Amino acid sequence: MTTVRQYPSTIAAPVEHELVIKKSRFIGLAHRVSSPDDAEQVIARVKKHAWDARHHCVAMVTGLLGDQARSSDDGEPSGTAGMPILEVLRRRELTDVVVVVTRYFGGVKLGAGGLVRAYSSAASETLDLATIVRRETLTQATLVVPHADAGRYDHLLRDWAQGNGATLGETRYAARAELELWVPPANLARLEADIASASNGSLAVTVGDERVVDVTGAS
Repeated sequence: MTTVRQYPSTIAAPVEHELVIKKSRFIGLAHRVSSPDDAEQVIARVKKHAWDARHHCVAMVTGLLGDQARSSDDGEPSGTAGMPILEVLRRRELTDVVVVVTRYFGGVKLGAGGLVRAYSSAASETLDLATIVRRETLTQATLVVPHADAGRYDHLLRDWAQGNGATLGETRYAARAELELWVPPANLARLEADIASASNGSLAVTVGDERVVDVTGAS
């Protein structure tokens, strides 16, 4: 049996959420990034926008395997802010994401335990709003059809993709229409059989390279 490598997920788009705990405002921002440098640019924009806030606490995880991580307490007691945010990212198995929690101090001290809970909650509730994007190793499958049949096979591939964990790729029009699908390797034989059946054996799938592909939606 072939073992399919599992990759951490990421998020589709930035999300923001605010909560108030004992008069302190905690504003969470989760932003998709491509590198630590990209994350630093997001952090800089937050600090510039919310220049009057007391703290901008941060955690980021980057890399296809989620093997790069950083966190910052930004003046909060050590271990009470950045690490709790990072733990939320780790528990959710996310990568290429930076979370910034901006705090406007409300005058009431929360204590170490209260800060950990507050920053964890801010990160969690912010990420609850995000659309999760899975990452999977998929194989390129190309189907070349006459232009007159492109609509029919495009519809067939869309339906097939929904039931077989595949995702649609590009459609290219040259002398004939080239329809692209990214397919879990274990499902390639099924695709080939289904296309052969639908075309009475007149069409065949061309199998290409594998790559890690973003897949939005439920597993």
